[in-house]
Amino acid sequence: MRNNAVVSTKPTFLPLLRELARTYQTFEHYSAAHVQRLGLTPAQFDVLATLGNTPGMNAKTLADKTLITKGTLTGVVDRLHLKGLVQRLPDPTDGRRQIVRLTTKGQTVFERVFPAHGEHLARAFAHLSTKDQTLAMQALIVLRRAFERAATSSDS
Repeated sequence: MRNNAVVSTKPTFLPLLRELARTYQTFEHYSAAHVQRLGLTPAQFDVLATLGNTPGMNAKTLADKTLITKGTLTGVVDRLHLKGLVQRLPDPTDGRRQIVRLTTKGQTVFERVFPAHGEHLARAFAHLSTKDQTLAMQALIVLRRAFERAATSSDS
């Protein structure tokens, strides 16, 4: 009598996927804890960092650059506005849109927190040699391109 049980093979990419998720979660935890000590949420920091040293941008562009959904972005911008860190101005090229721009206070906060957070992240990267940083970046580029190719081929 033959055994008709299906033999399941574990996909070879699962350990890579697990490590990618664990690495991202660890990075997020390390980064978010510092940003919160600076008095911001990670999303608020993301918006400030994206708007810093720019003339501002509309919500769609800001959402695209921060990877925050437009619905979530509205609440984040509302809270930053209440803190006096951003302002909403009419978009001179499209009356239906608004430009979100840092206020003077927001620019001052950006100039304080952005370098501080960069120094915080640099402490983690200091544990990697230049060669290891280059290898990690190359591996991430290969992985990103694989996802881009897969997305392109699934769109057709």
